[in-house]
Amino acid sequence: MKTILVMVVLGVVATAAAQGAAQPAQPPSQQPAQGQPPASPAQGPVIKDPAEYNAYMGAIQQKDPAAQISGLEAFMAQYPNSQMKTAVLQTLMQDYQQTNNQQKTIDTATKLVAADPANVRAMALLAYFNRLKAQGGDANAKQDLADAKKYAQMGLDALPKFSKPDSTTSDADFQKMKDQMTGIFNAALGVAALNEGDYDTARKDLRAAIDSSPDSQKDFALVYALTQAYAAPKTPDPKFTPDPVNAIWFNIRASVLAPTPQYQQQYEKYAKSQYIKYHGGDDGWADVLAQAKANPDPPAGFTIKPAPTPAEQAHAMAIATAPEKMDFGQWEFILSNGSQADQDLVWNAIKGKAVQLNGTVIKATATEFDIAGSLDDIEAKKADITLTFEDKVPLKLIPKEGASLDFQGEPASYTPNPFMMVMEKGKLLKAAAPAAPAKKAPVHHKPASQ
Repeated sequence: MKTILVMVVLGVVATAAAQGAAQPAQPPSQQPAQGQPPASPAQGPVIKDPAEYNAYMGAIQQKDPAAQISGLEAFMAQYPNSQMKTAVLQTLMQDYQQTNNQQKTIDTATKLVAADPANVRAMALLAYFNRLKAQGGDANAKQDLADAKKYAQMGLDALPKFSKPDSTTSDADFQKMKDQMTGIFNAALGVAALNEGDYDTARKDLRAAIDSSPDSQKDFALVYALTQAYAAPKTPDPKFTPDPVNAIWFNIRASVLAPTPQYQQQYEKYAKSQYIKYHGGDDGWADVLAQAKANPDPPAGFTIKPAPTPAEQAHAMAIATAPEKMDFGQWEFILSNGSQADQDLVWNAIKGKAVQLNGTVIKATATEFDIAGSLDDIEAKKADITLTFEDKVPLKLIPKEGASLDFQGEPASYTPNPFMMVMEKGKLLKAAAPAAPAKKAPVHHKPASQ
């Protein structure tokens, strides 16, 4: 997906920015209004120049955001080193965000961090917007993610020293503000880690981000990124250990949060295919789907039973049927995938015994035929049997490539991977049938493996 639509409102951060717009003390040349106490240094910075004070107050008291932006930008141009610089930039950052001017919000937040390296609100906005730009397919996505990561780490480092913006902020609102910013920082770090192939860090940070608030649990971009951190990457990566259970769960969550019905269906269909691949069937899918649709996180102890491994399938096959009654495909599957005990069980039962089979000729000479005996190898036109003869086969009886052949031989040895069984004392049971590409061999096939 080149574009990911996400709607998250940083209301707490914006409100805090508005509250942080300091009111400067009046310049000494101006007297306080009758009945009002004189300004004290604790009230904020003192602007000594009356013209600067009037310019600031004229801008900050504008109610319309566009008018306030115009006034504050003019103030900064005229007084670039004002003691009110941090307060002005913080208010401008809020105004630009309120007017949906993303680039100006980012530019102003960058200036604010340069002026005030501990300003976690500006860092939160920079980490948030740069992460969204990168996930939304921005042309400079690599740099966006680098910036998001930088400001996120700066923000987490500065957050322990962050204090209430003013006395009117309640403890609950202040904690909510910190939780939201922590989630924003973790989201940026998680997406950056995913892009760098650091899957363990991506999982940890993205889960922390999603669990930080109800809004984050509804953030499709974050949930989608988390599915990528859990599911196998398209290009195999030796550093990656898949987590199919969580990948399935959060793929379902992504289907719930996807921005359009088309994407919702697409993600749900993909989640089901992954479930079937991992579990070995669709039994239980409806229950897992309902749980994941109703809950942001999997419940404690949640798991999905995996399909039997090839070794487990081979063992079940070995104890279900006597080796003498198996077809060649079953022999091949057990001898390729079974434990040593299961391989020995089959091999000791058939080694040196005359067995009659049907297969497709891959190559034939007077003393040796290469034959495909299992359905998979017949379809792949790959030999899995080498049949040797004690006496040369007459030229007129040597079958052509692709011919169906009934034969007898005695298993003498095998290699499990790639599978090949050598059979000695070969005999032709009847003349080989002509090759018939459209006709599949009967029953000698490997059981399907997961």
